[in-house]
Amino acid sequence: MAAEETGRVQGYSRRIVDNSIDELFPSFAAISIDGARAIGKTSTGAQRAKTILNLDLPEIQQLIQADPNYLGRADTPVLIDEWQNVPEVWDRIRRLVDNDATGGRFILAGSAAPIGVRLHSGAGRIIKFRMRPLSIAERGLATPTVRVRDLLEPGATNITGSSDVDLRGYVREIIASGFPQARQMNDRARGVWLDDYIERVITHDFTEQGHRIRRPELLRGWLRGYASATASATTFAKIGASLDPGEPAGPAKTTSIAYRDVLSSLYLLDQVDAWSPSKKILARAALAPKHFLADPALSARLLNLNEAKLMSATGPASNTGVRTRLGDFFEALVALSLQTYAAANDAQLSHFRDHDGRREIDFILHRGHAEAVGFEVKLKSSINDNDVRHLLWLKQSLPEQIVDLVVINIGTHAYRRKDGVAVIPLALLTA
Repeated sequence: MAAEETGRVQGYSRRIVDNSIDELFPSFAAISIDGARAIGKTSTGAQRAKTILNLDLPEIQQLIQADPNYLGRADTPVLIDEWQNVPEVWDRIRRLVDNDATGGRFILAGSAAPIGVRLHSGAGRIIKFRMRPLSIAERGLATPTVRVRDLLEPGATNITGSSDVDLRGYVREIIASGFPQARQMNDRARGVWLDDYIERVITHDFTEQGHRIRRPELLRGWLRGYASATASATTFAKIGASLDPGEPAGPAKTTSIAYRDVLSSLYLLDQVDAWSPSKKILARAALAPKHFLADPALSARLLNLNEAKLMSATGPASNTGVRTRLGDFFEALVALSLQTYAAANDAQLSHFRDHDGRREIDFILHRGHAEAVGFEVKLKSSINDNDVRHLLWLKQSLPEQIVDLVVINIGTHAYRRKDGVAVIPLALLTA
C-alpha cells in the first residue's frame, strides 16, 4: 500500500468486532486492532481509513522516522498498519491524542506486541481491540439464533433454531481454518499456506521479536507439543518435552518460557485462564490455563491431522486416541468462537477445574465477578443428564452469579431442557 492510499476494501465481509469499533471509535481518538498475522486486521482498519501507512514497507518506515510530525498532518482517519515495526509510533499517537482527543482519528493495526521496548500503556488514550481468526458465526455455516448477549442477561433466554451442520461439517471447519485467505484455497494449497505460516513464525517472526532460534527443530517440536496439549491444562514443562523420537530432551525451562512469551506476543497462543469466582469454591480451584493456538487448523497441521484422519477415528471401537483429540479440537473451535463473542460483550472467557478433577466446567463466560454463563462442550448430538451434572452443580454453588447454563454440541436443534440447561449447536450461537 502507498502512503496515501484510501478507499474501502471491495468485497469486505463484516466481522463481529466491526460492531464494537463502529460504536466506540467515534468517541476515542485512537484505537488499536491487535491479533495474529493474516486474520484481516488491515482490511478491517482500511474500511474506515482515509490515509493508510503500511509500516511493513521500508520507505514508509523511513518517512515516519524522518518526519515525526507527519502523523499529525495526515488526512484522518489514519490507519498505521504493522505499527510495531516503528514502535515509537505508539507514543507519538498517544501525544497527538493528548493534544487533540477528537474521536475517530487513528487506527493502529499490529500483529506483534514489541518485546523489550518500553511503551506507555496508552490507557485512556488508545482503546485496544483483540481480533481473532473467523469465529463459527462469521463463517456463514448457518443462521445463528442464540446470542451470548442474551444469555448474559438474567432470565431464561428463548432457545430455538436448527442447523444442518453435522460432525463432518465441524471437522471440516477445524481443518479449513479461520484465516480468511486460507479458507479460499483448496486442501493442498491450504496445507502449503499453513506450513509456510508456521515456518515464517520459526525463521522470521521470532527473530523480528529479538529471539534468535539456534535450533529450529526444537521450536517445531515444542509447537507440536503445544498443539498436542490443545484444550488441556497441562504444565509448560510437559509441553516442552520433545515429540521427536530421536530427540533426547525437550528445551530447557528458560527456553520454553521464552517460546511461550514470544508466541504470546505474536498473538498465536490464545490460552483460557482459570476462573476463581469467589472464596466459596476458590480453595477447590486449579489455576492452570487451558492451552489453545490461535487457530485449530494450525494445531492440526502441526500434528499432521487432516479431515480424513480425524473422521476415521469417530467410531466407538477406535483405540487410536484421535477420537479424544477430535473432541479437544472441537473444543478449540468453540473456544475461538467464544473468545470473539465474549469480547463483543465486554466479557472474559475462563474455565474451571478443581484440584482433584472431580468438578470441571469447560468454559465460563463472565463479566468480572458479575454475570456468568457456564458452558460444557460435547462432541455429540444427544445430551443426557450425565452431560449436565457439573453445570447444575455450578448453578447450585453460585445461584446469584450464574445466569445461564449451556451445552454446546453438534446436534441439529437448539432447545432448553426441563432442568433449565440450554442445548445449542455451535453453528447457531453468535455474539
